[in-house]
Amino acid sequence: MKHKRGNVWLAVAGIVKTVDNRYLVVKKKYGGLKGKWSFPAGFVNEDETIDQAVVREVYEETGIKANPLGIVGLRSGVIKGEVSDNMVLFLLEPLTENIVIQERELSHVAFMTKDELFESPDSSLLLHQIIDQTLAVLPIHNDLNPGNHFGYTSYKLFY
Repeated sequence: MKHKRGNVWLAVAGIVKTVDNRYLVVKKKYGGLKGKWSFPAGFVNEDETIDQAVVREVYEETGIKANPLGIVGLRSGVIKGEVSDNMVLFLLEPLTENIVIQERELSHVAFMTKDELFESPDSSLLLHQIIDQTLAVLPIHNDLNPGNHFGYTSYKLFY
């Protein structure tokens, strides 16, 4: 099976949580999560770090500007024995709350409470698993340089 991203995928998901404990969630119009509440997510582009990708994806899908606090999880699976499908989960704080839905891919975007999401039959498995946990955050350490000989244009550690 040939895929435009090859057979190893790297994606990010943004767990955007407000100070009053509401989560930013979306319903996609396509794919396995069609009609399900899930976190904004998408693939990492070749010219960006994973934290840049999650900020971009959250903004593109929802219009919400957010600050990444760090990594809270990793989802990994193999699709049909052929594709390694990997997603890095980030916790983000919203800088704005004015939703602008990306209508080409999404049918709904909302800030919802944990109780609302647990009561909804449309909530995804991943969403249920994550919002029921106390999240330990691996913060982002920027402005590091392991040596110019590597040629990094961006280098970050999460620990």
